[in-house]
Amino acid sequence: MADSPRAARLAKRIQTIVASAIERSVKDRRLELVTITDTRVTGDLHDATVYYTVRGRTIDEEPDVAQAAEALHKARGQLRKIVGDELNVRFTPTLSFELDTVPEASARMEELLAKARARDEELAKLKANAKPAGDANPYKTESDGQ
Repeated sequence: MADSPRAARLAKRIQTIVASAIERSVKDRRLELVTITDTRVTGDLHDATVYYTVRGRTIDEEPDVAQAAEALHKARGQLRKIVGDELNVRFTPTLSFELDTVPEASARMEELLAKARARDEELAKLKANAKPAGDANPYKTESDGQ
């Protein structure tokens, strides 16, 4: 978020307005599977970056990110008009859209953590059945007859 509390409030409001506008006002089928995840506004309140993700139609289907980006770019003016009508500010911020990569990074991190947990469990099993390589007491003592 931005540094100032006003910019943070404005960003949250823009996120809500854009999300509902995509759902209700913008008639583009390419935007049906777009979810607005975050919005950041610059300190001067002139530019807003809207972050989004795209779902696939089915679980196995890859989302069409390029078409969603094209549709958002095409609807940018209409969305800015809707945002301007809803907000009570002197200057309506310009909107730019960026694909949110946090969910993919988070999924990758969860995958790596699951691998690490599995390896830790495997090592714990090996450790439970392990025996020392030499004698139980590998140090020589004086009673050993030297």
